[in-house]
Amino acid sequence: MSNGSPAPTLVPKVFRFNDIDAFRSSVRNLDVDFTPLARKISAEQTILNLPGCDVNYTRSFPRIIDAQIGSNSTAVGFALDDGVPIRFNGVERDRSVIVIGHGGAAYCSVERSARQYVSIVFTPEVHDRGWPSSGPSFRIFETSEAAHGRLRTLVLEVLSCSAQIAEASEIAEASAAIKESLLAAIDSAFADVVTAKWASRANITRQFKVFRDVQAVLSTDVGHPIYSGEIATQIGVSVRTLHDAVQRYRGMSLHRYLRLRRLWLVRQRLRTGADSVKACALAFGFWHLGDFSRLYRAQFGESPSETVARSRQA
Repeated sequence: MSNGSPAPTLVPKVFRFNDIDAFRSSVRNLDVDFTPLARKISAEQTILNLPGCDVNYTRSFPRIIDAQIGSNSTAVGFALDDGVPIRFNGVERDRSVIVIGHGGAAYCSVERSARQYVSIVFTPEVHDRGWPSSGPSFRIFETSEAAHGRLRTLVLEVLSCSAQIAEASEIAEASAAIKESLLAAIDSAFADVVTAKWASRANITRQFKVFRDVQAVLSTDVGHPIYSGEIATQIGVSVRTLHDAVQRYRGMSLHRYLRLRRLWLVRQRLRTGADSVKACALAFGFWHLGDFSRLYRAQFGESPSETVARSRQA
């Protein structure tokens, strides 16, 4: 007799987006915020939910990401493409890297072009396999090309073959076997970690703490122009330290990042239809309305009033 719960399945779920404003991350136990770096997007997420483990394939678009893993989860990530670097926690690499974060760890990345990557999220946390710890931020490591290649191949096989298992009596066994294969491949990748000076520098967390403190200030005060000296005084560092932290983790100056972030927040507000364009621009520190309109159109490919009109039509 059915209890009303959905039948178990090994069919991956696919989410596609062609609109920046409609994009939402569907990854469980990962809190994601983003700022777009492109006017138009074509994004896709393919997610396979297993007991205690989610396999997430993402085809992304140019953007800035801030993310934090849930308090009782472990996330492991790696790229599925080569040749275009991604700035992850302040360092740029383009191949043979693997990242890991445990409960509550955070990361930021800057993707200046479309990328393909995988995150595997385990809940509860994985503590018994000798994987690296993470601390407050995700850690990044260089592994061998062979181990990296095995991870890529395995994930693509898992996503393509799992849907062929439809019998309810086989799903539990198959799910456990898939999870064990993933664990073994990750074991191998961390066993083949290459000692690299860049990775040691990347995993130092002092600057990451400064950057997170900057984000905390901006989350409350981004609605009006903020100057470097104000932020530096508030978090107790020098202006030089402040600029260095933002340049490392964003790959751009503090002032450029502030302007980009405020433009995105204006767009989100305009799409609610709650305010006039003028009121919304002023609320987020854009006092020169001509410059604001020019910057907005350059960033999003339409005028602020066109955004309002589209939101009202929707």
